[in-house]
Amino acid sequence: MIVSKYKLRGDIHNINISGMGCSAGLISVEVARNLLQVAPKGAHALVVSTEIISLKYSGRNHAMLLPNVLFRMGAATALLSASRSKSRFKLKNIVRTLNAAQDKSYRCIFQEEDSEGEQGVNLSKDIVAVAGGTLRDNIAEIGYLTLPLLEKIKFGLSLLARKSLNRNIKPYVPDFHTTFKHFCIHAGGRAVIDAVQHSLGLTDEDVEPSRMTLHRFGNTSSSSVWYELGYIDAKSRMQKGDQVWMIGFGSGFKCNSVVLECIQSASNTDGPWADCIHRYPLDITKVTK
Repeated sequence: MIVSKYKLRGDIHNINISGMGCSAGLISVEVARNLLQVAPKGAHALVVSTEIISLKYSGRNHAMLLPNVLFRMGAATALLSASRSKSRFKLKNIVRTLNAAQDKSYRCIFQEEDSEGEQGVNLSKDIVAVAGGTLRDNIAEIGYLTLPLLEKIKFGLSLLARKSLNRNIKPYVPDFHTTFKHFCIHAGGRAVIDAVQHSLGLTDEDVEPSRMTLHRFGNTSSSSVWYELGYIDAKSRMQKGDQVWMIGFGSGFKCNSVVLECIQSASNTDGPWADCIHRYPLDITKVTK
């Protein structure tokens, strides 16, 4: 559709990874990186993340009706290049976690037919527990790659104490602020953001981009993390040297992380927030009441 709309050249390599769920936006970054590593000098890759709400369920199963009201239309694009001359961010790390080998994880978001033959997506009651376990696995790997040595030692000793002494010992939560200045958490819902905030020991300001994105645009699936990055820019909070941790969840069950380092501050704040950023942040609790 994009190649046709904009009459792109015939040598464009088009790779479709639709069907990967809400974490596809970060998966596609890895695909683009791999392609650029073997592409000719000066090549670019355009990542398009979108939620088009293509599947509508019209049956009576409550669990399968829920996705009809969870998602909203949304899209975002990111241009990647092997050259840093005009780049704003440097791609530092990508960590993908997939727990599909476990049946509970594989079927917690599952497309199937209901008892009357209507096709839809079934959301299991296990989804919160599954998401938490997959997030922990992802955190362990991303922490090993990015955290300073002292935080790694504290975390390792905590795990050793739990295994050898007492499983009731509360695990040590690393201070991710020692590495990351900004956090972009998939805006899949208020409960998702709350759970990640608690798990990572983040402040309300850390999760502000995610909460405000959910309030303003709803759950735009794989594109939500890019709306959040736009929020940080619109607030002029992104400075050279800052590192950003982007976290996406998706069916499978998947948890994917991308770490970016800002190498050039934003020159303008144009984007989806341009006409409303002056109203944010809002006190969501008051809005809810």
